Amino acid sequence: MGVTVPIGNAAAHAAFLAALDSGSLHHAWLMVGPEGVGKAFFAKAAARRMLAAAVDPMLPPGLDVPAGHRIASLLDAGSHPDFRMLARLAKDAEKPDGELARSITIAQVRTLQPLFATMPALSERRVVVIDAIDDLERNAANALLKNLEEPPAGTIFLLISHAPGKLLPTIRSRCRLLRFEAMREPEVAQALRAALPDADDAEIATLVAAADGAPGRALRFAGLDLGAVDQAIAAIAGDGDRDNGRRTALARQLMGKAAQPRYEAFLDRVPGFIARQARIRTGHALLTALDAHVAARDLAGAARGLSLDPQATVIEMAGIVARLHDGTAMH
Repeated sequence: MGVTVPIGNAAAHAAFLAALDSGSLHHAWLMVGPEGVGKAFFAKAAARRMLAAAVDPMLPPGLDVPAGHRIASLLDAGSHPDFRMLARLAKDAEKPDGELARSITIAQVRTLQPLFATMPALSERRVVVIDAIDDLERNAANALLKNLEEPPAGTIFLLISHAPGKLLPTIRSRCRLLRFEAMREPEVAQALRAALPDADDAEIATLVAAADGAPGRALRFAGLDLGAVDQAIAAIAGDGDRDNGRRTALARQLMGKAAQPRYEAFLDRVPGFIARQARIRTGHALLTALDAHVAARDLAGAARGLSLDPQATVIEMAGIVARLHDGTAMH
């Protein structure tokens, strides 16, 4: 699993550890919060700690597990018999790094049943992580609910959710809530430096700005030269783009298969950029920014969901950004 002690969200970590140390750990935890703030990272670290502590009660306090511990070694090798993690699988099994399936299927949930038919192998503890439970198809959610209602002996479920309001109420009611918040910039920088030890200060600063409190989101942007994209967005917002030259140049930069990761980053970046602009505006300029934010968010969603033409999308999105200058000029 390759997990170390998570950064940020100390209150959530402390609440879980207090429950673990009390000896009365709830059987299902729903870890909620924005995507990229460390919920899955924490869940893996918590699983590591629970499984190690179950065979070694003399571990020092905290969430960490010493390097080389036999349970840690089994988890790192993917061979611990009492740990399972469900996530969306690659559409093409021969391309594990390719596009992911839209959901976690009922077939994946059913793979847990043989595990639950036996007692845990190495201790009295078993851990199942689902990242993210939002991704379960309806039948899979119903199948999992049966396990949450009648939890197998010794089993702890760690369920990650970016949108808990979309879950079945019966699933939410079976879980103890653990809330994660956006991280502070120093924590984001610390997390990024740990994940990207070779990155220089300029790249870390750019990624911190791109993270918006979620280092997991920023890691998707590493190595994409986002500084140039951000500068282009800021120039259009600040000075406008009367002859469409800036938006056309930006579209050229983000065209083609090789530029797809930067295009995806652009779709993520623009709504956040506009939201930050809205926070420092008042009056008509604020209303313009709020309207632009809704338009940018909707366009980004449509661009992904409907596979819109990237060049046309960039030009339209940059036009939405240009409204910020127009709104200020009209004020």
